[in-house]
Amino acid sequence: MRVDIGVFAHDEAAGIAAMVARLLAQDLSGLDARLLVLANGCHDDTATQARQAGAEVAELAEGGKSRTWNRFVQDLSRREAEVLIFVDADIVFTAPDSLKRLAKGLAARPGLWVLNSQPVKDIAQPMQRLSPLDRLIATAGGGLDDWKTAICGQLYAMPSRIARRFHLPIGLPVEDGFLRAMVLTDGLETPEDFSRIDGLDGLSHIYASERTIAALIRHQTRIVIGSAINFAAFEALRAQPAGHRRGALGQAAGDAFWLHDTVAARLPRWPYGFVPFHFLTKRLARAAATPRETLRPKRLLVTIVGFGFDAIVYLFAQYRMARGAGVGFW
Repeated sequence: MRVDIGVFAHDEAAGIAAMVARLLAQDLSGLDARLLVLANGCHDDTATQARQAGAEVAELAEGGKSRTWNRFVQDLSRREAEVLIFVDADIVFTAPDSLKRLAKGLAARPGLWVLNSQPVKDIAQPMQRLSPLDRLIATAGGGLDDWKTAICGQLYAMPSRIARRFHLPIGLPVEDGFLRAMVLTDGLETPEDFSRIDGLDGLSHIYASERTIAALIRHQTRIVIGSAINFAAFEALRAQPAGHRRGALGQAAGDAFWLHDTVAARLPRWPYGFVPFHFLTKRLARAAATPRETLRPKRLLVTIVGFGFDAIVYLFAQYRMARGAGVGFW
């Protein structure tokens, strides 16, 4: 099986050599595997450090994850590659054969379009001594308990023939959420089909959690802004005739200003402004749908604290978008 592994790296000079070492130590036996570090828009020597560590490097002058995703999928991956694996440069594998298991797990299920690894926060590791602030951050930020139905952009695999059906608009702050919608609906052409996405049981990776309230607020603000931008883009694509939406998306991906112009034409909107109310109330909605007998005091407290955090993030997102932050926000 031919597998191309794209490692997304933007200004990762401090850690890219260690990441390349982790990748080269992976057991890829039985695969025709190619490792490619995608050093995009870097202002440091990420590319040099990766080459010296033994990796093949594609040095891309223009940055942005959605732009880099397009380049890897459409241009830089081998035409004969059957599976594409997408890896963030700052994660840690929890198994010596994580990448092989992901590729083989995908190949074993021909109807699957995306197979995820489970993301695990470093502060959630056993034997971690957590400060009260760490616990508060873990509570307010929530978790990725929907990892089997979402796309976690840190580590996932797709059949190349499926990935090449899609393009991503340049400048998406939350590209994995956009891709998820494209996968579930085949480019907004069909009703959602959740059987196309799954997670591989027993496979996980570790990522660094934010460790300050300010950093977490900035991270979550980006997520909310990105999701609001995604909805505006979906609306623009749905305005195209059925059967032409994937083609329109391909054209949009070639226009660096398409996403900016699309958002400017559709946001803000009465009555919610830039960010739909859903992003403020989703935690409350989940609590309201929980059977009353299972809604214990601790869980209720977590919901209240989380809602307070969501309100702060919601207001920050509204403010930042009103001040011009949006497309390309990171």
